[in-house]
Amino acid sequence: MTVSFVEASEVPVRNTGAIKLHGEEGFEGMRKAGQLAAQALDLMVEHVQPGQTTEHLDKVAFEFAMDNGASPAPLYYRGFPKSICTSLNHVVCHGIPIDKPMREGDIVNIDITLVVDGWHGDSSRMYPVGEISRRAERLIDITWESLQRGIAAVKPGATTGDIGAAIQDYAESERTSVVRDFCGHGLGRLFHDVPNILHYGTAGTGVPLKPGMFFTIEPMINLGRPHVKVLADGWTAVTRDRSLSAQFEHSIAVTEDGAEIFTLSPGGFHKPPYV
Repeated sequence: MTVSFVEASEVPVRNTGAIKLHGEEGFEGMRKAGQLAAQALDLMVEHVQPGQTTEHLDKVAFEFAMDNGASPAPLYYRGFPKSICTSLNHVVCHGIPIDKPMREGDIVNIDITLVVDGWHGDSSRMYPVGEISRRAERLIDITWESLQRGIAAVKPGATTGDIGAAIQDYAESERTSVVRDFCGHGLGRLFHDVPNILHYGTAGTGVPLKPGMFFTIEPMINLGRPHVKVLADGWTAVTRDRSLSAQFEHSIAVTEDGAEIFTLSPGGFHKPPYV
């Protein structure tokens, strides 16, 4: 596999097919954007309640962005109609906020990307709606640990395949499945850039990791089989067997000795229960 790398400061703000390596300016930009996205996700904790709507969550996120000089990247992106994605229960990703109350026992992934000074902070977390079942708690725990293992595999000299293998090996050892249809992605001044970060694969394969690379890791883990389908709205992806699905996501950088996570929760709300 031949992969080209370029200094981010020397190329246009578009997908050139080459992997961008960022310097300190990029790190500072992503820290600001990532922390604001993390703050927005922290804010959601008090609003995710039985009887509340995902439409309300979208409004809260939009107003937070406006109040902080940011813009929500999903809004009108390729026609997406809302500021955030809200994926309930068997929705795998890209759920569209609606004016329908959430119910006790639901689980919801909230995915927020905020653009700050041109930089994209992209992150998602799972939220319980009231008291949830033990199987839902277990899925959330496995998905969070899958992300941690993927991040732990990031270091110079490793490969994207090491990330995917770490996630897949753990998730499947816990008798859950990894969604193949969606993946993490490069980001920075672009919402979606190269490389793609698969959440399954073979260690030692794929793209080599170098300091200055920015990308998301965002495994989607199902209690049932990994197969998904996209609904007629063109966005909402659901499990074909209607099993529960969960996801966590961070924006990260490859550093000289490992990884920097740009989207850590400032309030300590890393995973449920959020107390």
